[in-house]
Amino acid sequence: MKLLIIGSGGREHALAWRLAQAADVGKIYIAPGNAGTAHHAPLMENLPLTDLTALADFAEREKIHLTVVGPEAPLAAGIVDFFRARGLKIFGPTRAAAQLESSKDFAKRFMARHQIPTAASETFTDADAAHACLERKGAPIVIKADGLAAGKGVVVATTLAEAHRAIDHMFSGTAPGTPGARVLIEDFMAGEEASFIVMADGQNVLALATSQDHKRLLNGDQGPNTGGMGAYSPAPVITPDIHARALREIILPTIRGMAAEGTPFTGFLYAGLMIGRDGSLNTLEFNCRLGDPETQAILSRLRTPLGTLIQAGIEGRLDQVEAEWDRRSALCVVLASAGYPGKPDLGDVITGYPADGNAGDDLFVYHAGTKRQGDDIVTSGGRVLGVTGLGDSLKMAQMRAYEGVRSIHFNGMQYRSDIGHLGLPANQRNP
Repeated sequence: MKLLIIGSGGREHALAWRLAQAADVGKIYIAPGNAGTAHHAPLMENLPLTDLTALADFAEREKIHLTVVGPEAPLAAGIVDFFRARGLKIFGPTRAAAQLESSKDFAKRFMARHQIPTAASETFTDADAAHACLERKGAPIVIKADGLAAGKGVVVATTLAEAHRAIDHMFSGTAPGTPGARVLIEDFMAGEEASFIVMADGQNVLALATSQDHKRLLNGDQGPNTGGMGAYSPAPVITPDIHARALREIILPTIRGMAAEGTPFTGFLYAGLMIGRDGSLNTLEFNCRLGDPETQAILSRLRTPLGTLIQAGIEGRLDQVEAEWDRRSALCVVLASAGYPGKPDLGDVITGYPADGNAGDDLFVYHAGTKRQGDDIVTSGGRVLGVTGLGDSLKMAQMRAYEGVRSIHFNGMQYRSDIGHLGLPANQRNP
């Protein structure tokens, strides 16, 4: 069986690695891939393709069994519609369904229509009106660019001055997403964030293992938002009660609402949860894909062949399959380039990681922003590697991950030293 994965990050390396564990997989192509996926030749092969027509032509010519889309940009561009029109099997939402992520304004309006709990917000196309709103509401407040922003188009402003700067930045034409078009101002919600990811086939859902991401750059959840500096699974904050409520109050109304509006949702659906200290549950955002770095932690624990689950999702049979999980915890630490999340330094030589990506069955190093340059592997993006440890407890997984981190080096390497702290007792939080 031949498979095609779209994307080049740590999420895609983890997808390729997990799919490759099935005995019936003969070849996995990754477009465009990274140095980590390239290492596993001939089983894996990178493709220097991004154009939708070229990708579909390749899938037809090579008789690709199914395609899995990793990042958000191809989904927003309509790759699923394009492949389906040519009779090609692909797992992901259509362009219309992907608006749940590609337009925060669409998502907010959708949630209002279907009584899905979320923070109140207003959308602005005029900077002056947005500034006036800030003066009315005060701080803390949340500012969001409407379009795709690679996880960096959100500012949680603790002061009015910070909020006003964010508005100016997002209307200036230099912020991520689609600044200058629409900006959302959203009420601040206190509580603990968690990631709730499911597979959907348009009607049925299959919940994946729970996880928690660390979006801020610095220890103690300080500094600017990033695409994610680490994650762990399972997430203790998602109790059985919260899990049941997330399905009942957020996930299922979303799937049913999309179907009712003529845009059935297939693919991975990620709901960012805000779990209040009072037990309240709200939706922070939707992503129409697997999270990164949550994927690295979640898929390290998956025991059921991933291809079996994806095939069921494509065929509308997710109600007929179950996912089996490793009882161990998994924790992923992201190693980032100097300058990230702004302008990252590129081209620095990376040393000290296991060449084949893993060291036994309890440590995996997933590549993200890497490429081969001569005999060296060098940095080629903001988030470079995801070092993922497994252990019988979250503390043991944390210790294993940081053991792996300490062996790796590149100039300017930055990472958080407290990944997993929210899931641990106070006396265990230092790795």
